[in-house]
Amino acid sequence: MLTWLLLAFIALRLAIALWLTRRQIAAVARNRNAVPAAFADQVTLAAHQKAADYTITNERYSMLRAVVDCAVIVGLTLAGGLNLLSAGVAQLAEPYAPLGSVLHGVLLFAAIGLITTLIELPLDAWQTFKIEARFGFNRTTPGVFAGDLIKGLVVGAVLLLPIAALIIWLMQTAGSLWWLWAWVALIAFQFTVMLIYPTLIAPLFNKFTPLSDATLKERIDALLARCGFSSNGVFVMDGSKRSAHGNAYFTGLAKNKRIVFFDTLLEKLDPLQIEAVLAHELGHFKHKHITKRLISSSLIMLGGLALLGYLAEQSWFYEQLGVAPILNGSNAAMALILFMFVLPVFTYVLNPVGAWFSRKHEFEADAFAVQTSGAEPLKTALVKLFEDNAATLTPDPIYAAFYYSHPPAPVRIAHIEAQAEKHPTPLQGAPA
Repeated sequence: MLTWLLLAFIALRLAIALWLTRRQIAAVARNRNAVPAAFADQVTLAAHQKAADYTITNERYSMLRAVVDCAVIVGLTLAGGLNLLSAGVAQLAEPYAPLGSVLHGVLLFAAIGLITTLIELPLDAWQTFKIEARFGFNRTTPGVFAGDLIKGLVVGAVLLLPIAALIIWLMQTAGSLWWLWAWVALIAFQFTVMLIYPTLIAPLFNKFTPLSDATLKERIDALLARCGFSSNGVFVMDGSKRSAHGNAYFTGLAKNKRIVFFDTLLEKLDPLQIEAVLAHELGHFKHKHITKRLISSSLIMLGGLALLGYLAEQSWFYEQLGVAPILNGSNAAMALILFMFVLPVFTYVLNPVGAWFSRKHEFEADAFAVQTSGAEPLKTALVKLFEDNAATLTPDPIYAAFYYSHPPAPVRIAHIEAQAEKHPTPLQGAPA
C-alpha cells in the first residue's frame, strides 16, 4: 500500500510542479513585451524583457531539477538504492561498522550526502556558469565554486554527522519516547548553530567588514534606536564575490545578532532606500516573526519525530519503501533516512499554506517599514531590486500562491501604497 501511495504522491508532486511551471512560463512570456502600468515610469522595457527571459530560463531549469529530484527519491527507495548503499558501507567498513550500529548509520548518512551532492553538482554548475552568467549575474569563479563545495561538505560533516549519531543512538537506547529526547537535542542543535553561525560559519565563505560609511551608519543607528533593536554590529558582506544579486539580512541570536548588507545592495540603493529595506527587516523583529517561525517549526518537528517513532517499529515501513529491515540489529538510521526522503513528497501539497503565512509576514514587515521610514523609499528600493535582480513583474497568480514566500511585485507595491494612506508622515531618521 505504501509503495503505491508513494508513487502516486511522487507523480502528483511532479505533475503539479510541471503544470505550475508551465503556467508561470506562459504568463511571463505573454506579458514580456509590455511593462505593467504601475511600473512603466520606473522599469525600462529592456529590463522587463530581461527579467522575463531570466524567469523563463530558470523555470525551464526547475522542470529538469524536479524530474531529477523525483528520480533520486525513487532510485534510493523503491529501486533499492539505499539497500545496496547500506550493504556496501557495511562491507567497506567491516568490522568497524556492522549493520545497524551507530557508526554504520553515520557512514550511511555521509555516503548519501556525498552521492546527492555529486548528483546535484552538474545542475548547480549549469545554473551558476550558464544561466547566471548568461544574464550577467554570475561572479563566481571555478575556484570559488570548488572551494564552496569542499567547505560545504566539511562544515556539513562537522555539524550534521555528530547530531545524526546522537539521534541514532537515542533511537536505539532511549526507549519508546526516544523521539521526545531527539526533539530536545535537535532544538538545542538548532539554537547552537544560530548562535555560532555569524562568527564561526559564515566567515568561512564570505568576508564581513564593519560598515564604514559614517553617515549611513548614523542613519542606521538612529533607526535601530527608534525601533528598540540592539545588535552586535552592522556588517557588509562581499556578496559580489559570487553574484550581482543584492540582499540584506539579520543573523544570530541574543547579543550575537548582526545586521548584514551585501556590498552589491549598498552599490544600488541610496541611504533612504537602504534605511527602508532595513526597516522592513526590523519589522520582522518587531512582529516576532522569527520567534513565531521557530516555534511553529519546532512543533512540526515534534509531530514528525513522533510519527517516525511509530513508523520505525513497523516492518512494512521498510519493506514497502524498498528496504529489507535488519533482523539482527537496529534499523534506526535507515528509518531516519527513509523518513527524510519520503516526508517532503507527502507534504508537498501543503506548500501553499507555508507560503501564505510567509507572505502575510512580509506584508506586516512592509507596513512597519512604511510607518517607520516612509512608503516612497521602500517602494523605490523594492522596484530597484526587482529590476536589478531580474524578478518578474508578471507572475502567474496560481504559481505565486503556491510557491512565493514574498508577495508578487504588483501586489506588494499596491499594499505599500495602501499603507502610505494610513501612515502618511513617518518618523524620519537623521538626514543623509
